[in-house]
Amino acid sequence: MKFSTVLTIFFYLVFSLNLKADNHSVLSISDNDFYIGSPDAPVTIIEYASMSCSHCADFHNNTLDDLKSEYIDTGKVRFVFRDFPFNYPALAGSMIVGCVPKDVKYQYMNALYKLQNNWIRREHSDTRKELYKIMQSGGMKQEEFDLCLSNIDLENDILEGVMSAQREFNIRSTPSFIINGVLYSGNKNIKEFRQIIDKILSQ
Repeated sequence: MKFSTVLTIFFYLVFSLNLKADNHSVLSISDNDFYIGSPDAPVTIIEYASMSCSHCADFHNNTLDDLKSEYIDTGKVRFVFRDFPFNYPALAGSMIVGCVPKDVKYQYMNALYKLQNNWIRREHSDTRKELYKIMQSGGMKQEEFDLCLSNIDLENDILEGVMSAQREFNIRSTPSFIINGVLYSGNKNIKEFRQIIDKILSQ
């Protein structure tokens, strides 16, 4: 069965069926989560993003640096990155970022958002080819690249994360931000984040 068929079936199940809930809340931050900032920060922002989403790229390219310098680097916000891929390029990008070491994950993720127009392609083979060019420039070998994209466990972890977010918070679009347990859908600029965060910090 082709991957595109599998992904189509998966999202049909996620969005069309009444899935059984488990006891694990998406608000729980696990050791497997990738985040920046202090784990003791008073504000936790969980971002659900699709790496092929132009609005997600806009946030990462134009807002995240300001958010990082003002709130994350100062110990006020812990920022958690979660994947919510809507198509094959987004899933491939998420999987590749998931395979790089944590100490460079942030840089690779933002690089893929900045170069989004270079590697998002209609044909899966073209997506892989262009994505590999970027990763190869950072030192990834073809064998490592292929092994990463064929990692079924990693793929399942990402898709299960999508399912959990949809089930608990009814997330259907990207980017979506859960800020101290409250869902904010759609892209936000730094002024909007300031209003939300400063209000929480003043309470």
